[in-house]
Amino acid sequence: MGSTVRIALVAGEASGDLLGSLLIAALRKKLPDAIFYGIGGPKMEAQGFDAWWPLEKLAVMGYVDALKNFREIFSIRRQLKKRLLELRPDIFIGIDAPDFNLGLETDLKGAGIKTIHYVSPSIWAWRGGRIKKIGRAVNRVLALFPMEPPLYAREGIPVSYVGHPLADIIPLETNKQAVREKLGMPRAVPVFALLPGSRKGELERMADTFVQTAKIIRERFLPDAQFIVPLTTRETRLQFENSIYTQEAGDVPFRLLFGHAQDALGAADVSLVASGTATLEAALIKRPMVITYKIAPSSYWLGKRMVRSPYVGLPNILAGRFVVPEILQDEATPENLAAALIKLYEDKENTAAIAEAFTDIHLQLRQNNAEKAACAVIECLN
Repeated sequence: MGSTVRIALVAGEASGDLLGSLLIAALRKKLPDAIFYGIGGPKMEAQGFDAWWPLEKLAVMGYVDALKNFREIFSIRRQLKKRLLELRPDIFIGIDAPDFNLGLETDLKGAGIKTIHYVSPSIWAWRGGRIKKIGRAVNRVLALFPMEPPLYAREGIPVSYVGHPLADIIPLETNKQAVREKLGMPRAVPVFALLPGSRKGELERMADTFVQTAKIIRERFLPDAQFIVPLTTRETRLQFENSIYTQEAGDVPFRLLFGHAQDALGAADVSLVASGTATLEAALIKRPMVITYKIAPSSYWLGKRMVRSPYVGLPNILAGRFVVPEILQDEATPENLAAALIKLYEDKENTAAIAEAFTDIHLQLRQNNAEKAACAVIECLN
């Protein structure tokens, strides 16, 4: 491999930034002189990654948003491909973002550059035919979930099951009262965590609904309820604050945090979570949740016809059953969401059963992720 290994990576959203940062840290222990560059976020940059473009450029929601931003994204991929073909890194690692990364990986692999795709696309849920495209694009897949490796093994595609980093980071038990004390929150009041998403497009579609849901809970069910809302950027915080103002919810006690999603979930009795990685965080913290999501109607219509799984949320997918409710698209009204949250809050027996199911998931996913992923990369390099 030579003395200086050059590793290119592309991450397309916050969850990919976490994966990338942990992988870079683990690889640095094995390859202390390695150079890392490409597209990534602040966590990757903190590990010495050279971000040529910020990952926000790739973070879009659904088909419609992707089409709106197609020209800019296509231009970035064209420039990135040209630069990588000139530099010829020892290996390219595409972290999630399959619509961006798989085509790029195919071109790089065809030019003799080794490629890894980190995070299997959801072939078990929809567009299963993509597995052949993935096989042409990569030298190896790093899979986060246990149901994925057999699918690749049947197609003869090299795959490594590495587990999920959040299962390593999050303890098996989270003390609710200790987290509330840390945040300076009352011990005995009902607390709901609201996680409306990490991207601008998600907030545009979800923030008003989340605010109205909180209003209904306070006005009709629990007048002493409090709401904790972790938001990832100043822009998304301003979006949510604007929704509080426009929905006339100034008297509802919202506690807004910069990041700290796990603290918000740990302090809560029940959570309302936009589908995505946050649902897995809530499951690993063993909190009951309502999973919800809204995307552009045309994107939803197209996606619904291609989805094979009856579940949208990762906790339900991993459990193979509806452990927690999913309320999506037109059904995701403030009234429906509030009713579902209150039902979860009041049913303590169901809360215990949910925690037991989530503990099983946690143990399955706890695999020393970063170390396993780094070993798979080294193996591919050699």
